[in-house]
Amino acid sequence: MELVLEVTDEEAVTKAALRRLAAESDMPAAERVPAESAVREDAAEALAYLVDPFDLVGEVPGVDLQQASWSSEQVEYDPDSPDWDLDEDDVDADDDEGDGEDGGRVSGG
Repeated sequence: MELVLEVTDEEAVTKAALRRLAAESDMPAAERVPAESAVREDAAEALAYLVDPFDLVGEVPGVDLQQASWSSEQVEYDPDSPDWDLDEDDVDADDDEGDGEDGGRVSGG
């Protein structure tokens, strides 16, 4: 599974993450200060603090999240560009017919 997001208002994302941090009453100050600093410096960190992968798929029948990781980079997104063909990873090397069907395999980052 891959998810591409466009952050249209970095300030709003940062403020929301800081509000969530402030609401964490059981978080020690030794953890809160570096977390707030990271959130202020990088919108991707703020977004990572707001979005929990387990919450995204926890209630999806037949799905058991084994591992989640974050990576981010700023890119110019062009959905019409062949570089953004998200299905390119879905073709198995053993797929004799070349139709891209993979028996339900989920790929991506």
